[in-house]
Amino acid sequence: MHRENVNNMPESSRETESEAAAVDRRQTVNGNKSSHNIVSLISKIADENISLVRNISTCLAVAGVIVIARSIKLLTKFQAAREIPARFIERNVSLRGKVHSITEKGIEVEHVPIYLPVLSKLLSKHRDVSTSTMLVHLAGVELTPEGQTWLQNTLAPAQVVWLKLISREDNALHCLVSHSRQGSMWGHCMNEEVLKLGLARTAPIVGVLPDTPLYWRLHKRLHKAELKAEKKGRGFWREESLWERTSKAVRDSSIIRLMKTIFKRS
Repeated sequence: MHRENVNNMPESSRETESEAAAVDRRQTVNGNKSSHNIVSLISKIADENISLVRNISTCLAVAGVIVIARSIKLLTKFQAAREIPARFIERNVSLRGKVHSITEKGIEVEHVPIYLPVLSKLLSKHRDVSTSTMLVHLAGVELTPEGQTWLQNTLAPAQVVWLKLISREDNALHCLVSHSRQGSMWGHCMNEEVLKLGLARTAPIVGVLPDTPLYWRLHKRLHKAELKAEKKGRGFWREESLWERTSKAVRDSSIIRLMKTIFKRS
């Protein structure tokens, strides 16, 4: 059997293979040049219109923020307690408000949402609508008449307060109400303050189940404030001194009343 010599291949076959290889190389080079030209063209357009690209990116970012803000009601102004999403109350979200008045029913507060110069105008749903207020109660607190007077003297109209949402009953909110004192950076919880002064009593926390961690956490916190007033004898926890008790006993005695009656007749 004779081995065929590759060198004996016809000249025409070798020339055909060489031409095919050359064509492949030219196509590869042309393809690379074409891809490079496209990339260069895109880069050139982007460089020449850099401000346009930045504006488009900014618009997309703003649109994204608007969508997110609408979905979570970040910038929404609530005109009534029923407008507040249930998830806000479940998560005990804090809202900012402005005091309008304090009555026997509770604190009338206007909701003041987070303000961003551009987005707030875009998302506002209550333009040209008269301002309405929400009724707020101090959660877990039963005010005495003296406590209500103290609250009226402490919270001035238009004062900014923070409302930590605890529960909602009909169209009223039960909250932990905080405000900043003049010259202080820290907020003070009005629920605790009025209890520490002995101007209120702890009460069941409306809208919160007694067997929940939130109920016992708040109850413990408020009861601790009430105990401070009791230990220091503040407010209605204040005990009368010996002289005051003696004077009261003398005034209420039957002999003194009889003597007053005799002197009046004479």
